[in-house]
Amino acid sequence: MTTILVTGGTGTLGRLVTERLRSDGHDVRVLSRRSQPYAVDLRDGAGPGLDAAVAGVDVIVHCASTPRGGDERAARNLIEAARKAGVGHLVYISIVGVDRLPLGYYRAKLAVEKLVEESGLGWTVLRTTQFHDLVLRVLAGAAKLPVLLLPAGVSDQPIAADEVAARLAELAAAPPAGRVADMGGPQVRTFTDLAHAYLRTTGKRRPVLRVPLAGRTYRAMREGGHLAPGRAVGKGTFEEFLAGR
Repeated sequence: MTTILVTGGTGTLGRLVTERLRSDGHDVRVLSRRSQPYAVDLRDGAGPGLDAAVAGVDVIVHCASTPRGGDERAARNLIEAARKAGVGHLVYISIVGVDRLPLGYYRAKLAVEKLVEESGLGWTVLRTTQFHDLVLRVLAGAAKLPVLLLPAGVSDQPIAADEVAARLAELAAAPPAGRVADMGGPQVRTFTDLAHAYLRTTGKRRPVLRVPLAGRTYRAMREGGHLAPGRAVGKGTFEEFLAGR
């Protein structure tokens, strides 16, 4: 039986990864800021709590992440502890386009990829497109206004979080594979199309206004820098996700 530590194991993705690994018969530990017995904030530095969490672990699946900053510091602390504990395999979940979109959070994810690659540990990195959950949060937030404002000319390729969790569990049970093929949702959809699907499902009535924006990030998104149309391997559509809610 493999002992696997899932960081961020109470989050949207980490919880699903944990459930999948346990159903596959692995001994799984969950590390998050509030989850006992391994309640650790990775950004605070190495310490007894982190050392206890990684002791005797064969594989780490690193899902912990926040757009509020600190991902690089957290990764350094985790890697240092993993080295000392002799962990054999570190699996990291990243995002398609971290090397193409000039967003601060994406830059941090790319920096963590490099830390993982240079860690001296066996490693695997998987990049995926955005989860259905994130697209829903964006649209629900936009729908709070009388007019649903969307960036003009931008598409997305949402994917089901449980499908990503299944892939991460598969990678965690396999030998280190380096940078594996990207994983994209089944369809590239305009934000306008996704918004209309959201409005139909929720029964809300909002006019949809497409707004042209400026800047390098908007240009990169219009060019599809965050998409993986050649890796549309996901199965669940956005409508199916909404129906399941």
